[in-house]
Amino acid sequence: MKLCVLIMLTAITSFAEMPNPLIFNDGSKVENLADWEKRRLEILDIIRKECFGYNPIERPADLSFKVIEEDPQALDGKAIRKAVMISFSGPGGKLSFRVNMYIPKSEKPVGAFLLMCHRTPAKINLDKEVDNAFWPAKLIASRGYAAIAFNANQVDVDKHDEHKGGVHGVFDKERKGDSWGTIAAWAWACSRVMDYIETDKLIDAKRVAVIGHSRGGKTGLWAGANDTRFAMAISNNSGCSGAAIARRKEGERIKNIIRFRHWFCRNYDKYADNEDKLPFDAHMLIALTAPRLVYVASASQDKWADPRGEFDGALGASAVYEKLGLVGLSSKEYPALDGAIQGGKLGYHLRKGKHALNEFDWNKYMDFADKHMK
Repeated sequence: MKLCVLIMLTAITSFAEMPNPLIFNDGSKVENLADWEKRRLEILDIIRKECFGYNPIERPADLSFKVIEEDPQALDGKAIRKAVMISFSGPGGKLSFRVNMYIPKSEKPVGAFLLMCHRTPAKINLDKEVDNAFWPAKLIASRGYAAIAFNANQVDVDKHDEHKGGVHGVFDKERKGDSWGTIAAWAWACSRVMDYIETDKLIDAKRVAVIGHSRGGKTGLWAGANDTRFAMAISNNSGCSGAAIARRKEGERIKNIIRFRHWFCRNYDKYADNEDKLPFDAHMLIALTAPRLVYVASASQDKWADPRGEFDGALGASAVYEKLGLVGLSSKEYPALDGAIQGGKLGYHLRKGKHALNEFDWNKYMDFADKHMK
């Protein structure tokens, strides 16, 4: 009989059975880390096929990096400001996208936070005399981490163009029901930034967190799931198809989110108003980063993202860490406003306020990194 993951009894028992990340497709059980690595690949395949789609390529053969701006005296001489152009080509042509970064001066390579930004380029510009809460580069650098960001629209535009532009136009030969969507393309771009990071001697490539907000939070989880080089994946207010349990049917649902047809593969459409038939749920997406670090954050007024569902997703993923002899969520209790759970390999906080990414969130992420990523 197929087992289910019980997630906060009072929150989930009125819903259908949850698929168990610790049970193989053939019904056998995950018993150790070696088993989990095999099961992880099964789950990756399921979510690729049914939600985000398969990438047609990983690292392009002609991937190249070019430093196009550099200021060794940024932030009052405390950091190096740099812009790097990442370029590649495929059957459909060539594409480049820009990566902005502030690297604090240090005797040793520093850890980093990589932000996939879907908002305007101004949110991540290199004129940081005035900081902004979405990408507080001064704050991040002051705490000893490199602040790295790129604009998602330079990789694949955030609108339904039938996947003819951006990276899809470069690599897609044909579109199928399980072909990659825009979220998968953005996650792919995060890995190309990691390819660059591995060449930069100022940054410790083994201490890099990938982060996104909203649709970017979904991207952050998917990037961390696919690329084990990321030490941590961070989901900020990712909601439906991110950290929130779909079977709760609270807030935004699949039938609502697939209006953004470009984000997902077409196979995902069949789960609109049909969440109970999903062969996975958010807890499995989150668990894909195990045994590495994951952080999920919610905002109390962000009902559309279903904060309780996001917490339940993290709690369900915690079972995988525990099976591996690790601490996932160090508390199973839903936190108070502005409270954070940070004692284990899986972190969570509930910020008072609306759908946003701000300095409160960033400080919590860096607090967690200080504990577990140094």
